[in-house]
Amino acid sequence: MQVLFCDSCAGRALFRRLLLVVLLSICGASLANAGSMTFRMVNLGEGVNCGDVCGRVIVAEGEIDDSTAEAFVNFVQINGDRAGRRIVLLHSPGGRVMASMRLGEMFRLVGAVVAVARIDRQGVAEGRCYSACVYAFMGARKRVIPSGSKVGVHRMFMYERLGSSSDGEALSRTFAHQGMLDRLTAHARKMGVSPELIYKAERVAPEHMHVVSSKEMRRWRLAVEKL
Repeated sequence: MQVLFCDSCAGRALFRRLLLVVLLSICGASLANAGSMTFRMVNLGEGVNCGDVCGRVIVAEGEIDDSTAEAFVNFVQINGDRAGRRIVLLHSPGGRVMASMRLGEMFRLVGAVVAVARIDRQGVAEGRCYSACVYAFMGARKRVIPSGSKVGVHRMFMYERLGSSSDGEALSRTFAHQGMLDRLTAHARKMGVSPELIYKAERVAPEHMHVVSSKEMRRWRLAVEKL
């Protein structure tokens, strides 16, 4: 597993070069209203001497739900060679924990390189991978976190319906039980990431977000500096 992190890069130009370096090495949305994750193809091949296909990346933006992993596999199958070397720009506020782990397994199955990044009007921009998104990100064959992009974690939880009342639907928030924590730990180990990340996340209240530092990324093997 090779993972990349860029903490000292300066400016968008170097950021773009980093993405192009990733492309070459393989060849020789706003978070507020994300909605369900969607996939689309973008061509970043300008100036890359490895062919038109190599320059294409998959842009994955939105919330991860129960249909996301299957949607990703279908997207890759439908696009065939147009999916290039399976480079994914990931930008997500999180979503369902189990669904995120399944998406991570699909990333690993197709050998995806995943960069926490997005596309805006000016090109490649910094991205966010928050909450359960990190469990999808873990699955990448290579993990890239360019300068300005952030990965954030907190304690996992879910809402259970208690019924309806005159004030509307009653919900109760529950936290991950030991069985779920064991599954998350096993997933992290399988993907080459230290379970310390899980332990840290469980100590952060759901109302807050711990943005993973470059030091933590190296220690947890989520990402290391390499330019």
